[in-house]
Amino acid sequence: MGMESAGELTARVERLIRTEHLISPGDGVVVAVSGGPDSVALLHLLFALSGRYRWRLTVAHVNHGFRGEESEREAAIVVGLAQELRLPCESVDIDVPRHIRETGKNAQVAARELRYAFLTEVAERSSASRIALAHHADDQAETALMRFIRGTGPSGLAGMPMRRMVKNGLELIRPLLRIYKSDLVDYCHRHRLPYCTDSSNLENKYFRNQMRNVALPFLRQYNEQLSSSLLHLTEMAAAENDYMERETSEIFKQMVKRDGGIYTWSAKSFAGVHVALQRRLIKLILNYLASDPDGIDFVTVEGARLAIAAKEPSNFRREIGQNITIVREYDRIAVHTMVLQPVAYAYAVERGSETIVIPETGVMLEFRWLDGEISPARGAAPYEAWFDADELDFPLSVRSRKPGDRMKPYGLNGTKKVKDMYIDAKIPPLLRERIPIVEDAKGTVLWLPGVRRSAHAGCGAKTVHYLHMKLHMPESPLFSMSR
Repeated sequence: MGMESAGELTARVERLIRTEHLISPGDGVVVAVSGGPDSVALLHLLFALSGRYRWRLTVAHVNHGFRGEESEREAAIVVGLAQELRLPCESVDIDVPRHIRETGKNAQVAARELRYAFLTEVAERSSASRIALAHHADDQAETALMRFIRGTGPSGLAGMPMRRMVKNGLELIRPLLRIYKSDLVDYCHRHRLPYCTDSSNLENKYFRNQMRNVALPFLRQYNEQLSSSLLHLTEMAAAENDYMERETSEIFKQMVKRDGGIYTWSAKSFAGVHVALQRRLIKLILNYLASDPDGIDFVTVEGARLAIAAKEPSNFRREIGQNITIVREYDRIAVHTMVLQPVAYAYAVERGSETIVIPETGVMLEFRWLDGEISPARGAAPYEAWFDADELDFPLSVRSRKPGDRMKPYGLNGTKKVKDMYIDAKIPPLLRERIPIVEDAKGTVLWLPGVRRSAHAGCGAKTVHYLHMKLHMPESPLFSMSR
């Protein structure tokens, strides 16, 4: 980790780019520059090599707006550097807090998503085939340690990849992944390059900063070369993981038949495969089927593997979560999610309609029209709702769910995503597909049977004409009318 001359560092980066084929001569490269020493050094190093290799560089800067004046200073440094090197520069202000509110993701995930979306746009506009990121050897060591502590398999120990395909022809590359931060800071000083120090790196509220500022310094008392040991581990794990992935995909091609969403193979052939590849094969198949691949942990994979590899019983059916079912019939193993794609439907309800049957889902809605002074049962069951008929715009529509549906729930300010309401009410996915949405002629969502009614057209002292709706869902083991 000793300091090296700026020329030596340039030569090392050039050698890595050539041996790993990170950038080809004539390529367009978007360089993500935050204004910190790592990305400033990356830009300068690539610029120093760009004449020889005819690379077209574009500088891209993202202002996260988290740190006020400091963020402004970073932006000014990046723009100044790009002007000095006569490179095109694109920058964007992203509203991370808003993205957090809209998606419910944590700050760092939200920021990363928005950053990568912007970098991809810049690459497309400047017809670049590479996006260069400034992650370095210390970042890689921290990543390996973080994953080890939180729990990971061998593939997670590979850390960040040196290259990753984002979409056809566009690749993320990390040319500094084997260079230590101290060398990059030294490079900036030797070339008198201005840079900013991110004050949030010193705060220990983020897990990565705790690794950097607390855990690694503590562990170095047992091994001074810990960062470089972790770096070697990630390099070996990456190569071995690549080899194992190829082997797994070969076995998948030889052994597994895919018909629609059903994967089948022979239990006997599976038993002859090495346990390491058995696990990877199952993980691969479950990744294809899972709605949340990150939720597939070692326990899930191992449970599935042991069930498949067991000699007895020769016939079974087991659900392993996320609607994934494993079925064994003698020698045949089948894995599938039998949630059929929902069919879109919409039925009109005129004033006075009595029932609507939805053949697509086997559900029926019953309507009762009542006048006069009645008092609707308070705390109506979740599959019943009362409305003031005179405040509704007809015809009503009973329809299937659409992505992005929102409702203004009773007793809540503002609107909420229907999807989130299902999740909050713990409605299983199979059942969500059977519950219709009732809306009025203006497209206002009135009611999600079994979940909530909207704040619209509530019954009160002035109500004269009442509409009572009731949902009937026969033969569904998932839906008991006592919900």
